[in-house]
Amino acid sequence: MNAPTPPPPPPYAPPPVPPVVDLTAPAAPPVEPWAEVPHPPPVAPPIAPPVEPWADVPPVAPPPVAPTPAEPWAEVPPVPVVTPPAEAQVDDPTAPSLWAEPAAATEAPEERARVGGIRDDQLPGRLDVHQLSQWFNKRKVLERCSLSMEPGEVTALIGPSGCGKSTFLRALNRMHELVPGAELSGQVLLNGVDIYGVDMSPTEVRLRIGMVFQKPNPFPAMSIADNVLAGLGLSGSKTDDPEGLVEQCLRRAGLWAEVKDRLNESGMSLSGGQQQRLCIARSLAVHPDVLLMDEPCSALDPISTRVIEETIRELCHDITIVIVTHNMQQAQRVSDQCAFFLVETLGEPGRIVENGPTERMFDNPSDPRTLDYVNGRFG
Repeated sequence: MNAPTPPPPPPYAPPPVPPVVDLTAPAAPPVEPWAEVPHPPPVAPPIAPPVEPWADVPPVAPPPVAPTPAEPWAEVPPVPVVTPPAEAQVDDPTAPSLWAEPAAATEAPEERARVGGIRDDQLPGRLDVHQLSQWFNKRKVLERCSLSMEPGEVTALIGPSGCGKSTFLRALNRMHELVPGAELSGQVLLNGVDIYGVDMSPTEVRLRIGMVFQKPNPFPAMSIADNVLAGLGLSGSKTDDPEGLVEQCLRRAGLWAEVKDRLNESGMSLSGGQQQRLCIARSLAVHPDVLLMDEPCSALDPISTRVIEETIRELCHDITIVIVTHNMQQAQRVSDQCAFFLVETLGEPGRIVENGPTERMFDNPSDPRTLDYVNGRFG
């Protein structure tokens, strides 16, 4: 069977001619894509009149005025005047009268501000140490030391080097509190009050217990007069007569006659012995109850030492003095009481072997080791 014959192709037709574009004609402006979208006219929201916040709140009536309180004695009838009977009127002037008018109450005296200098009513303080032990970095340096330092007396701490005398002295002024690794047990009582307790601050302790060190330490940037008054400024104390206080303290320290014409010079311009007496005068300016001295004459010549010793004997009538010394003759000259410290074996803590009146400690001590030491057989 023959296949069907395909239809003949259509006749050839030329392609359409594109229209002629006139390039000289001006181009139409571009149409923005949102031009055909109508914009609604802006409608302003209605502005409501301001409403007072209290417009709808009814006014509050003012609170009623309270009536004036009645005087507490208004309703109390007056007490009639009672005339004492004849038998009660006795002629004995010493007998208390039941009819006498009560005496007017006296006002409480104002607390007296702390002022500098030696007061007329100043009494020396009493120090009592009970079972004092001291450690540094777990190493025990003092073992249960007990000692009473009587008011108005000079107590000398004697003993070989390294036995704990200066450590004991500094514990009386809370000098070891800021030393890392320092620990302490026991009690130090000033007039019956524990200086390590909550009733006494470190500032008060150092005001009432002064300290004079082995090496003189006047303030180099201050004059002689300012050195004397330095303790007042640091402690917040005051005085109405600073010039009089400077003279008083320098006289008591045995220095006034030597420096009265050079008070504005630096304290470092003085000799070693004069600087030490200046430090004593500085301590006296805050009128301490107790004065501690750590070998105050160890670096001084014999003449300066004698002046310091005379100053100590004059001051002890108003101030209790505790002094550390290696000079046995000095201890005999200036002290009323002595305490002998000793380390029995190397590495052990120091102890108080014996204490008592100076005369007995040097002439007839109870412990033979004390006799050996004061006579120079060791130490």
